[in-house]
Amino acid sequence: MVNKARLQRLLIYAAKCVSGVLVVLVLSWLLDYKDVVWVLISVMLVLSPDGSDAMTLAVTRIKANVIGAASGFLLLLFHPNLLITMSIAVCITVVLCNLFKLEPATRTALAATIIVMTHEAGAHLWDTAVGRVISVLTGCVLGLLITFIFHNRYTKQTAEMILSITDRGGE
Repeated sequence: MVNKARLQRLLIYAAKCVSGVLVVLVLSWLLDYKDVVWVLISVMLVLSPDGSDAMTLAVTRIKANVIGAASGFLLLLFHPNLLITMSIAVCITVVLCNLFKLEPATRTALAATIIVMTHEAGAHLWDTAVGRVISVLTGCVLGLLITFIFHNRYTKQTAEMILSITDRGGE
């Protein structure tokens, strides 16, 4: 037997993820932006499968991502050696997430730290870091917007009306 509530959560989460991909790809096409992978990853890290606290969790993850991106970016100022700076940045990110009571989102913060600090061979370190900070923040904002749209009381009422119309059995 199919658990309707579980199936509904699954479909909503899948729709949020697909919406995230579509929004990022359409915007990147319109703006002629090629490096979409970091925006996509950030959107997916902000989205939550559970609808009950989706907005709270999205905001928590955004705060953590800002901490992670800032830690990674600021540590690049001190030393170009990734072994040293990434280790320190990861430690700082974990401590700051703990201090700001953002433990549930520490993993997303660590992902943001690593995204900002890594770069391709031959790429200029600062250009890459700034671009990735912008990508992470853009992904966070888009993820929050998608979460808001899917969990806004007006869109929720509309979705429930549509579901009740289509779920009348044999009527």
